[in-house]
Amino acid sequence: MSAQRDRVLRNIKEAEEEADEIISDAEEEADEIRAEARREADEILSEAEEEANEVREEIVEEAREQVEEKTDEIIADGEEEVEALRERAEENHDDALEHVVERFREEVDAQT
Repeated sequence: MSAQRDRVLRNIKEAEEEADEIISDAEEEADEIRAEARREADEILSEAEEEANEVREEIVEEAREQVEEKTDEIIADGEEEVEALRERAEENHDDALEHVVERFREEVDAQT
């Protein structure tokens, strides 16, 4: 029975060693899977950040263009208002000058 017992113990030991090797291989594979998952997650995150930056830049550029358009509109409106005020001032200037000349004549006529 001793030989049979030795064989059984050897078989058990071999089975344990094989199980340990399977576990070790599985742990290595799990580590590799985790490392690959981290790399993929980092890549996805990097791509998402890059895409977010591109979208942000597009939004900023669009806002910049809208501000520029609005600024141009405001400047154009302001120039139109300035021109209208200038024309009214010239008209009023002529009227005011005519009024001053008329009052001057009245004063001169009153003194003569």
